[in-house]
Amino acid sequence: MTDMQYFQALKMGQKRVAEAREYLNKVADGRAMPALALTDNKTDIWEPVGEESLYAFVDESAGFVLTDDSGYILALVDKNGSSKTLVQGVTGSQKEIMEKQLIADGISRFEGKVILPV
Repeated sequence: MTDMQYFQALKMGQKRVAEAREYLNKVADGRAMPALALTDNKTDIWEPVGEESLYAFVDESAGFVLTDDSGYILALVDKNGSSKTLVQGVTGSQKEIMEKQLIADGISRFEGKVILPV
């Protein structure tokens, strides 16, 4: 892969992250953080995160050790589970409110393994 392909993929991925983050900021009072712009499909070919946005709430039962005890991480992910943007420290009551908004906005729930930035 050439550097040009890498930078084109990165630029496209960053644009998708920015769009997803802008949306999630509206749902989460400006608390969204950028996550992964590129995905590594294990063949040394980097690709931008997917265009689609699905939501997932992640808690410690998913195998992640959260840095605080306030419950959940909300992530907007592509169809492969790569997180584009996320909000940490979501409480149970915030989760319910945010989930209603996501569903009302036509965002589907992601059922699968979420890939968070390390």
